[in-house]
Amino acid sequence: MRRIVITGLGTVNPLGHDVPSYWAALAAGQNAIGPVTLFDASAYATTVGAEVKNFDGSSAFKDTKMVSRLDRYQIMGHFAAKQALDDSGIEVEKVAERFGVILGTGIGAMATITKEQRTLDARGPKRVTPFLIPAIIPNMLSGFFSIEYGMKGPNLSVVTACATANHAIGEASEIIRRNDADIMIAGGSEAAIAELTYAGFCNMKAMSTRNDATASRPFDNGRDGFVMGEGAAVIVLEELEHAKARGAKIYAELVGFGQSADAYHLTAPHPEGEGGYRAMKMALDKAGMNPSQIQLVNAHGTSTPLGDKGETMAIKRCFGDHASQLMVHSTKSMVGHLLGAAGSVELIAALMAIQKGIVHPTLNQEVPDPACDLDYVPNVARESVVDAFLSNSFGFGGHNATLLVRRFQG
Repeated sequence: MRRIVITGLGTVNPLGHDVPSYWAALAAGQNAIGPVTLFDASAYATTVGAEVKNFDGSSAFKDTKMVSRLDRYQIMGHFAAKQALDDSGIEVEKVAERFGVILGTGIGAMATITKEQRTLDARGPKRVTPFLIPAIIPNMLSGFFSIEYGMKGPNLSVVTACATANHAIGEASEIIRRNDADIMIAGGSEAAIAELTYAGFCNMKAMSTRNDATASRPFDNGRDGFVMGEGAAVIVLEELEHAKARGAKIYAELVGFGQSADAYHLTAPHPEGEGGYRAMKMALDKAGMNPSQIQLVNAHGTSTPLGDKGETMAIKRCFGDHASQLMVHSTKSMVGHLLGAAGSVELIAALMAIQKGIVHPTLNQEVPDPACDLDYVPNVARESVVDAFLSNSFGFGGHNATLLVRRFQG
């Protein structure tokens, strides 16, 4: 069995434009949720979001003209991927044919589509940008990054709604395990804070209408829907012996990946979290680990009434008596729900618990929900040794993906 280690990290998200600033904000319990400024949301039921402020991703591009030709999600994904590549210290030209890319998105270029549709309506077909198609096809984030930096290994995209990033990372690890590559760069990016996206989510009543900084409150009794965030996070996965041979720094080892389908409903989760349970159990089984060896679950924890209750039930079923000993936290309480980027942004958050010995809190825990009765690390970060964690991502369509990461032990 080829072992997979994590050797590079990169992110841009509402709490920071790199991993150190992101982690500092998480540990301090900072909240990035506020009024939407990317468009006029005054007519919408939901008027808050978690935006990436003051972002210019041009430094990640060899050809800076591309910044004006791509969608915001592609720019952020490219920026995070370049960070992860730099952090890994890999010289791509030496390993290009064994270096692959899987970068995904859940929603994609909604702002660009809306903008160009308005151009078509107002000015006719000849005024639509010739860069429209490269800006909106979901595979172009992976494709363009490999073109810019020369990765010639497996190159593809994953689109499984809010499970996208975890699926991208999990499938990347499987590619390395079966010896189709030695290194993979994987993760997700999303920039869906846009008029059409908000209209759709508001009208299906999936988003919180609390409309203040405390609107994202996973597992709290007053939760009423998710808050949308934006950003990207990317990690470098590497076969252990390859990493050791080049003297790479190793953050942790990815030892388990579980995936399943609810086969239940287009948008509603299974009420008892049945699919999530099976994804977690699969990750544990593939890692050859017992539930008692896990200290932390980074929950999907969206702040929706059904989702949080179902995930709690799934965790209790999977971990049995040990569930009461787990720490369970939700990064979404601070950065909102990054949809296709949620899994990778949250994986980095949990990974820092292994690195730093601190578990970030779940904010806005005010009134306990009797149906959500685990230890959600309420409101204040906690010092704790974490040797292994699970990270959950569940998506519309019934997609479930769980990653299991443990401290590297040589």
